[in-house]
Formats: sequence, structure tokens, C-alpha cells
Amino acid sequence: MIEPLLHPVPITDIRPTQMTVGMREVKRKRKEWHDKGSKKDAELLGRHMIPVVIGPKEHIYSIDHHHFARALHDEGVENILTNVVVNLKRLDMDAFWFFMNIRGWVFPYNHKGDRCDYSDIPKHVADLEDDPFRSLAGELRDIGGYAKETVPFSEFLWADFLRRRMRLKDVEKDFANSLQEALALARSKDADYLPGWCGPTKE
Repeated sequence: MIEPLLHPVPITDIRPTQMTVGMREVKRKRKEWHDKGSKKDAELLGRHMIPVVIGPKEHIYSIDHHHFARALHDEGVENILTNVVVNLKRLDMDAFWFFMNIRGWVFPYNHKGDRCDYSDIPKHVADLEDDPFRSLAGELRDIGGYAKETVPFSEFLWADFLRRRMRLKDVEKDFANSLQEALALARSKDADYLPGWCGPTKE
């Protein structure tokens, strides 16, 4: 049961449950925030409350909206509203991470796509690494390459799919051309196992 916390929580108190973000997406969200101006701040924060889990030692862990939290932090915003999805403070760390893993609420993979220890996950949104393929996957969804899904970390599944078929240096050198290449890959049968796939159907 979700328990809204209607008082502000410092962004610096919120721990990530993933290791990377797409910095292009973070920059876009920063621009959206900046363009709306102070009159829209309260409204925007109210529509983007961060879903969190209370873990051991009462640490607060975000399970979504990492890009938004990072964007607000980089814009100098100090506090944000949260929704507590579940309180697991009575668990030890091993039991906590086991639960989080089974629920699909943690993604301990770095910018190379390698699985890491849970202890390697940053303690602060400011320390999230940039994964250019996560940026590519995010913009691929925005141009209709695949449909938005509720599957946890679905964008990272797409990022991994693209990472295995494209070169990082090409993405970094020519993002626009890489996006078109990613779109062609997304519409292929090779991607039909991924959440939100909307490639060609049989005639």
C-alpha cells in the first residue's frame, strides 16, 4: 500500500537503485524544469513524486524517476516529495537486496552493461554514471521505436540490446545517425522479445 509523504524529503537523502542514467535525458528534464519557471515548480513536483522503499537503517531508496531526481539535483533543487511503497527497515541488507531483486526494483549494472555488487550502487543521485546507450534507448522510445511499458527497467533492456549491436564511439560521435540505426534495429525481428516492441506485423 502506497503511503504518500506530503512533506519534502532532501534529494541528498534518497539513494538510487540503479548505477546509470542517460545524461541526455537528464539534460532534457533540466531544460523542461528551467523553462517552466518557479510558478510551475509546485505543480511539477506534485505530479512527479518519487516512489521509494525504506530500507535498513531507515535509508530511503528510489525505485523510479532517477532521471528526474538527478535533473532536480543538478538544478539546485533541495527537496522533493516521495511515496513510500513499502517499509523494509526491519530487514538486514542481504534480505533487503534479495527482496528488491525479486520485485525488479534494483538494477546493479554499470555503463558497460556489467553486473556489479549491490554495494557498488551509488549512494547519491549525483554519482550516477552516464550510459549513452540508455540515452539512445530513451530517445528511441520518444520517436516511437517502442512503446512505453510498466516492465521495470525496460529502457535498460533496450539499452543492452543496442549495446550488443552498435559501437559506443559511433553513438558518442553521431547520436542522430545512431538513433536512426537504433530505430531500424528496434523494428527488426531480433527485438521482438523486448517490452514494448512494435515492429512489423504479418500481412
